[in-house]
Amino acid sequence: MTTPLRKSFYVGIAGLSIVGSAAGCAPSSAAPSQPTQPTPAGSAATSHSGSGSTSGSTYKDGTYSADGNYTSPNGQETVGVQLTLTGGKVSAVNITTHPSNPNTKKFQGEFASGIAAQVVGKDIDSLNVSKVAGSSLTSGGFNDAVQKIKSEAK
Repeated sequence: MTTPLRKSFYVGIAGLSIVGSAAGCAPSSAAPSQPTQPTPAGSAATSHSGSGSTSGSTYKDGTYSADGNYTSPNGQETVGVQLTLTGGKVSAVNITTHPSNPNTKKFQGEFASGIAAQVVGKDIDSLNVSKVAGSSLTSGGFNDAVQKIKSEAK
C-alpha cells in the first residue's frame, strides 16, 4: 500500500470512529429514570392493583408484582419485581431483594439501583434485561418475573 493511500485509509477509519462515538453520545428519547422504592418484605408473589384501563395496549394499566427465580453459584435465588404499566409501557419499577447470602445481597442491590434507567419508558414486550450495574444473573430473575407480570396484565 502506498503512503498516500495508507494515510487516506487511516483518516477514513478515524472519521468513522469519531462518527460512531458521537452517535453513541446522542441523547435518547427514553424517559428519565425514577428512583426505585422497596416494597414490603411480606408482599405476595404476584399481585395487581389498577384501573383496568387498557389505553390501546394489549396490557391493562396498573401495578403488578411477581417474584422471579434464577440460579447463582450459591443456588436458587429470588428477586421481587413490581412494574407499573401505562399504555403497555413501564412507568415505574421497584425491586425487592431476597438475598440468601452477602454476595447475592450485593448483586441484587446493585441491580435494584440501576434497573429503572434500563426499563422505565420502554414497552413491556421489548424488555429482556441481560446485565444491569454489573449484575448479570439477577437479570434472569427479573426477566422471569416480567413474564409472569405480562401474563397477569393481559
